[in-house]
Amino acid sequence: MSVPVLQIDGLTIGFGATAVVRGVSLDLRAGRVQGLAGESGSGKTVTAMSVLGLLPRTATVTGSIRLGETELVGLRRRELSAVRGRRVAMVFQDPSASLHPQLTVGHQLTDHVRRHLKLSKAAARSHAVELLARVRVPDPGNALGRYPHQFSGGQRQRIAIAIALACDPEVLLADEPTTALDVTVQAGILHLLRDLAIERNLAVLLVTHDLGVMSAIADDVAVMRHGLIVESGTREQIFLAPSHEYTRALLAAMPDSAPAVRADAGADASALDSPDEEGTS
Repeated sequence: MSVPVLQIDGLTIGFGATAVVRGVSLDLRAGRVQGLAGESGSGKTVTAMSVLGLLPRTATVTGSIRLGETELVGLRRRELSAVRGRRVAMVFQDPSASLHPQLTVGHQLTDHVRRHLKLSKAAARSHAVELLARVRVPDPGNALGRYPHQFSGGQRQRIAIAIALACDPEVLLADEPTTALDVTVQAGILHLLRDLAIERNLAVLLVTHDLGVMSAIADDVAVMRHGLIVESGTREQIFLAPSHEYTRALLAAMPDSAPAVRADAGADASALDSPDEEGTS
């Protein structure tokens, strides 16, 4: 396999005397989606947040997180700021929390790329329109002048993804990116993330408690419990022949209905990647 874009090795995260992540190791590879699954409180979100140094100051982090030749653990704030958004980007569960309600979508997109890529105002606007078109936000030119509350939840998440991809990062961290959306809209977002990983040769870490979501797009899956990775392997290995009792219990708890979209199911791309039917607010 290819050399990992991001390597997490022996990561331990503690708050006071309590270790919430204990010796986690993961490899993220270009063009592949690495799933990190587990119940609430298992440590999966804390693991993702540690990559960008977004943990509280009270957190103690040991181990290694390497982005290429750059060690991120212990990196100075100024150097870490250069990594955030430029080389590693993140999409959060609630797009409303990551979009400024009083700034237009265009302002948020163009300010981001002008600061990191040093583009002119006209070039940044053109780039923003292209990004919104790629994530299938309707009427991207006019969308630039609108505010986040004027879009549906699914469209806001697409905008958040566009902002995350604006500077062509190497790694995308997606923390429960479809939890706040209804099932139909989830399918479109998942299909989009899968396509973007392949098209952009992007290494994606997908954090979710929902194994249905994981089965839809993850190439590789790691199952986390009580701060430990208890099992890892390809999607096929985890879903067809799980070896750990906790993984088997999670799979047994899944609804009988099939996930909204499976990466290998030959789903209708045009249907899944269409703009959200729920419309705008």
